[in-house]
Amino acid sequence: MGLSVALNAARGSLQANAIQTDVVSRNVAGAYDPSYSRKIASVITTDGPVRVVINRASSTALFDRMMGSTSELAGYQAVLDGLTSLEDTVGDTDAGRSIAAKVGALNIALGDAAGEPNDINLAKAAVAAARDLARALNQASSKIQATRLNADHEIRTSVTTINDLLRKFDAANSAVVLGTVRGEDISDALDNRDKILAQLSQEIGISTIVRENNDMAIYADNGSPLFERGPRTVTFESTAAFVPGTAGKAVFVDGVQVTGHGSVMPLQTGRIVGQMTVRDDLTVTYQKQLDAIAGGLIAALAETDSTSLGGTPLAGLLTYPGGPALPAAGTVGLAGTIRVNPAADPEQGGNPFTLRDGGMNAGPQYAYNTTNAAAFAEHLRALRAALGAERTFLPDSELPHAATLQVAAETSASWLEATRQGASKQVDRESALLDSASTALSNATGVNRDDEVATMLQLEKSYAASAKLIATVNAMLQSLLDAVR
Repeated sequence: MGLSVALNAARGSLQANAIQTDVVSRNVAGAYDPSYSRKIASVITTDGPVRVVINRASSTALFDRMMGSTSELAGYQAVLDGLTSLEDTVGDTDAGRSIAAKVGALNIALGDAAGEPNDINLAKAAVAAARDLARALNQASSKIQATRLNADHEIRTSVTTINDLLRKFDAANSAVVLGTVRGEDISDALDNRDKILAQLSQEIGISTIVRENNDMAIYADNGSPLFERGPRTVTFESTAAFVPGTAGKAVFVDGVQVTGHGSVMPLQTGRIVGQMTVRDDLTVTYQKQLDAIAGGLIAALAETDSTSLGGTPLAGLLTYPGGPALPAAGTVGLAGTIRVNPAADPEQGGNPFTLRDGGMNAGPQYAYNTTNAAAFAEHLRALRAALGAERTFLPDSELPHAATLQVAAETSASWLEATRQGASKQVDRESALLDSASTALSNATGVNRDDEVATMLQLEKSYAASAKLIATVNAMLQSLLDAVR
C-alpha cells in the first residue's frame, strides 16, 4: 500500500468516525424522547471514498398499532370524563343526595303527613321534600346540559387542533420529500412527521399511505382524506348554549359530514368521537330518564276530578310551566322545569294543607276535604299510593317498561354508574394496550444507552487506530523528506 493510499484511508476512516460519533451523540440525546427513533450509521466501502449512510430504526406495523390504541384510548377517556362529571347528579344514596333517595324521602313525608293530617308542620315537611326533589331534578338537568356544552367546546378544540396539526404535517412532509429527492439525511424529519401523526391520532382515528419519495397521505378511520398532497379542511360550528332538545352540530371534512346520525360513514375513534358520544348519546339518554321520572312525579301527585271517573287530572303538588295540564309522555326538558306548586308552597305564599284538602286547582271537583275535617287523610294516602304505583316508560329512556318511580330513579342511577364503570374498564384496557404497543415500539426503534456507550467506545478505538496510522504515515513521510535532503 502506498503512503498516499494509506493516508487517504486513514482520513476517510476519521471522517466516517466523526459522522458515526455524531449519530451516537444524537441517539444519546434523544434517549428519553418518546418521539425519537434510533439512528443507525452504516459505513459503505467501495472503490471510491468511504461513505456513511444514516438510516432510522422503524416499524410501521408497531407504529400503526400504537396510533390505533391512542385513538381508542382518547375516545374512551373522553366518555369516562363526561360520565364522571355527571356523578354529582347521583350522589350518595345513603346520604340522601340522590334523586332516588329524595323520591323515598317524599314518600316517607307523605306517609307522616297522612298519619297526622292535622299537623301543619308535617304538611310543610312534605312540601319541602317535594321541593328538594324538584330542585335535585333541576340541578341534574342543568348539569347534563353543562356537560353537553363542555363536550361541544372540546369538539371545537379538537377540530382546531386537527387543522393546526395538518398544517404542521404539510411542512414536515415537504421536508421529508425534499430531503429524499436531494439524498439528504431525513431521519430527524421523519421523526418530526411521526410525532405529528401521534398527536393527530389522539383527536381522530387515522391511517397512512407512503408513496414515492416518502410522500405520505393521511386518511381518517372512515376513509375521509385528511391530507392528500395538502391538508384538507375540518370544520365544526359550536353551539353557544344547550337546553334539553338542543341538537349539536356535526363535524365536516372538506364539506362531508363525518359525525352524527346524518353521516353515511361516521368516524370511529378518537377524542372527537368520544365527545360526540357524550354530547349526543349518553347525556341525551340520561336527560330522557330524568324527564320521564319528572313526568311520572307530576302525574302521580296530580289532582284528579273527584266528581267524575273520567275527569281531567291537573298538576298538583308538582307542576311545570306548561301546567296545569299534565305533560305528554316524552315531553323534553321536564326535569329542568319541574317545580313545587305555588298554591301549596308556604315559601311562595301557598297553603300546605292543600296537600291534604286539595284545591290547588280552581273548581269544586278538585277539592276533597269539603267538610274541613282535621283528620281527613284520604287524599294524602291516595297520593302516596300513586307515588308507589307502577308506571310505564318509553323504551328510548332505557328505563324498565313498567316500574315504580322509586325503582325508575334507582335504575337511572344504576345505568349511569354501570355506563361509567364500563367506560372505566375500557380506559384501563386501552391504556394497557397502548402501554404494550408503546413498549414494543420503543424496544424496536428506541435508544438503548448501554448499547450507544459501547458503540462510542468502539469508535474511540477506531479513532485511535486511524490517528496512529496517520501518525505512522507522517513519520514515514518525514523520513523520506529527511532522506531527500
